[in-house]
Amino acid sequence: MPPQNNSRNTIIFIVIASIMLLAYSFFVMEPQTQKRREAQQAAAEQASAPVTAPSPSAAVFTEDRTVALGANGARVPIETATLKGSLTLTGGRIDDLFLTNYRETIDADSPAVELFRPEGMEHAFFAQFGWSGPNIPGGVPGPNTPWRLTEGATLTPTTPVVLTWDNGAGLRFTRRISIDELYMFTVTDTVANFSAQPVTLTPAATVMRQGVPPTLGRNQVLHEGAIGTFGDGESYSTTQLKYGGWGKKKAPEEHESTGGWLGITDKYWMAALIPDQDERIEAEFRVSGPGEPADKVHLAGMLGEAHTIQPNTQITETRRLFAGAKRAEILTGYQDSLDLPRFIYAIDWGFLWFLTRPIFIVVEFFYGILGNFGLAILALTLTVRLIMFPLANKSYESMSKMRNLQPKMEEIKKKHPDEPQKQQQELMALYQKEKINPLAGCLPLLLQIPVFYAVYKMLFVTIEMRHQPFFGWIQDLSAPDPTTIWNLFGLIPWDPSSAPLIGGLLGGTFALSVLAIFYGLTMWLQMSMSPQAPDPMQRRIFQLMPIVFTFIMATFPAGLLIYWAWSNILTIFQQYIIMHRLKAANPIDDFFARMKKAKA
Repeated sequence: MPPQNNSRNTIIFIVIASIMLLAYSFFVMEPQTQKRREAQQAAAEQASAPVTAPSPSAAVFTEDRTVALGANGARVPIETATLKGSLTLTGGRIDDLFLTNYRETIDADSPAVELFRPEGMEHAFFAQFGWSGPNIPGGVPGPNTPWRLTEGATLTPTTPVVLTWDNGAGLRFTRRISIDELYMFTVTDTVANFSAQPVTLTPAATVMRQGVPPTLGRNQVLHEGAIGTFGDGESYSTTQLKYGGWGKKKAPEEHESTGGWLGITDKYWMAALIPDQDERIEAEFRVSGPGEPADKVHLAGMLGEAHTIQPNTQITETRRLFAGAKRAEILTGYQDSLDLPRFIYAIDWGFLWFLTRPIFIVVEFFYGILGNFGLAILALTLTVRLIMFPLANKSYESMSKMRNLQPKMEEIKKKHPDEPQKQQQELMALYQKEKINPLAGCLPLLLQIPVFYAVYKMLFVTIEMRHQPFFGWIQDLSAPDPTTIWNLFGLIPWDPSSAPLIGGLLGGTFALSVLAIFYGLTMWLQMSMSPQAPDPMQRRIFQLMPIVFTFIMATFPAGLLIYWAWSNILTIFQQYIIMHRLKAANPIDDFFARMKKAKA
């Protein structure tokens, strides 16, 4: 490829990448400035049966959790080392749950993360188990069934609870609920038939969210919404429906599967229904109700295999509910112990999962040695650089030789000022004589782009990175650097994002932080060591690139800036050694020469 075309294509690539990153920063990463200003006008809905269409309920919500909990009937407390909450005896619904190991913010007094929320509050979120069957005398347990607590007082890992309900027509339902030390509920339902006629029942379960909080489903890089893994017992695939697209079709999305799992996931948390892995199920993802899409009821439900219960006999059905944090080793543990297909893919590893997961494993390995995820990211960067070292070495040698050839290249241009084709021919001859490949300098950069994205994805979606400190003011590697030039990096007690009209920009795209500025300086120095573009306009564009990317990268997680700045430093070090050895002019040697001359 002729050098002019190569330079032009490189500039086009960088400009397009810059435009994409700026658009992403402005439209995705910016804080949402529009908040819904009115309460939900449409009715939220509750299920009349676990997998049937919800029916409207009151649209006036309470902000007092105690009031909502009391309105849902008598309760059974839930207490484990990782969970705290309660379940209601009205409907046997698990609807009040906090993750005690996780806080909303990094503040020490921040409240625990809420997972489930009772009906009656805005954006209620809960799980329910039951049965369905046509023409059952006395009915089956539903959302308003008054269960009785017949065994146990508090649900803990060592004390399960037992609920019972008699439908008055010969059917007795007994529900045993247990929980492990982490996030797995086991619901064992026994149905005894004391009537004179056989009955046919189908086990059912749902996870339901009555309206989507405005903070969810806004990021296009991340999946939040419906998720499930379905298959035929041999091959399984994972289905995802983002909140924005979930429900666009009027008909529910249905799947048949042997085993598998399904539920509703947020960035770090998930509620998932898990049948027996040998059972044939019918699963559906449904959105229903009036109003805006975000105000509708979002439901993930499943029906198991129908059971015919003969008189004076009983059947037992076991289902599980995962309700907790999507921590990799926990998901892997359940995947192995329960033989759950692809449960680790509840984490949104992205389309580069084959890079994201190994990078995460490497980071966790270094964390086990170093005890700090920031240091683990530095070690990961060094590992990546070592893997690319041979290729990068050849690339930097080629770039250093290109830099040495620039005077000759300028002579060729002056020699044939009006003959571009002649210039290209002589330049290609010069490259062949010096054994230089003009494209070699771009290859390491192109190879690092997918690694860069995979690191970003890993930092963004894995809960292991959440609220993890580095050193000094960096207390959350998964969040942007909190410092900003607009309040002199914290010296002025003022939040720039609160400024009228421009707060979103000052707190987002233009929030120049210490890490962003340091990253920009490393990028500027690295580009200064590369061969100069022959065209003045091209040189100007390359000179502006560090400034543009400094603003863009300011909105990215601090861990990613640490990775990229450290990678730049390693690149500069490697490139300097090669340039110094080949006696190529470089800004570092020029700086020291000027310093030496000034002292003299």
